Amino acid sequence: MAEQVFDRGDRIGIYLQDKRSLQANLELVQYAESQGIDEIWQAESRLARDGISPLGAYGAVTEEIRLGTGVINNWTRNTALIAQSMSTLEELAGPDRILCGIGAWWDPLAKKVGIDRSGALRAMRECVEVTQRLLDMENVTYDGEYVQLRDVELDVVHGDDGPRTVPVYVGGTGFSMLTLTGHFADGALLNYLVSPEYNQKALDALEEGAKRGGRTLDDIDRPQLVVCSMDHDADIALDNARELITQYLGQQPHIMKASGVSQGLIDSVGEAIGGWPADKADIETGMELIPDEVVHKLTASGTPEQCRKKVREYADNGCDCPILYPLGDDRQLMIDEFADGYL
Repeated sequence: MAEQVFDRGDRIGIYLQDKRSLQANLELVQYAESQGIDEIWQAESRLARDGISPLGAYGAVTEEIRLGTGVINNWTRNTALIAQSMSTLEELAGPDRILCGIGAWWDPLAKKVGIDRSGALRAMRECVEVTQRLLDMENVTYDGEYVQLRDVELDVVHGDDGPRTVPVYVGGTGFSMLTLTGHFADGALLNYLVSPEYNQKALDALEEGAKRGGRTLDDIDRPQLVVCSMDHDADIALDNARELITQYLGQQPHIMKASGVSQGLIDSVGEAIGGWPADKADIETGMELIPDEVVHKLTASGTPEQCRKKVREYADNGCDCPILYPLGDDRQLMIDEFADGYL
């Protein structure tokens, strides 16, 4: 396992998806580093933008900010290829900067491209174990149900051939996956659109897994994605977040169930937007069903002070590093408001 040591409490990160151009994101990452932001996590959602290529670009134009995949999946990339990609990113960016986040993907997208996600827990365990060993520069022979390697190791020709400093995180929402994460992974990338109260159950699951692995909860790094819709006009901020919540209620209801959103609301929104992919008109119809209290429950939305207060709630409930997903038009405003911390 990687031996990175992270400060707890006042780390802050940014989560980037695909709503802005890569050039705009490059400029934002540079600005974030100049303002003291600690981490950048790049999404790999839907089939829009992969989670590895942008990190290479970010690493080439920055010096210190840490860079994570948030998250790639363990089904479409061979485990050896995951380790190879992380090793390459470390060669580009330097040691102690790359964070490997792996998730179990989601349906219906996985099913549509021919992936059967049965056995997700076993598959994730095997992927994490082997990826860690390869990044430790071991020669690996492994006969798993989902991962089979024989006499495989990273073949480094140029540069340092010592163990990589890349911790492996699991991005999971379900408590069984989080228990497994506590047992085997270096960290848990906690999900967004969950409430701070959900975190307490997540911590229990992580601690249970950590005990099985002879560790404690403090051995598990816990960054968390947090939707942050910030605007000086609170109503605009709420509506920006409402759109995202509508998409997830209808298309990834397992996340909503974890936060205690009523099944009736999940069903109503799902019927309104008609599944994945949903068109803009259907999403607008579904948005009308989402009350303000649900937006406040699942996101940090509103004025700058409202956003900071909500982010502190996630930190008070076990999040080591809020990774803010900026929904507002002024992303630099959000960075500026959090650059000096949130505690």
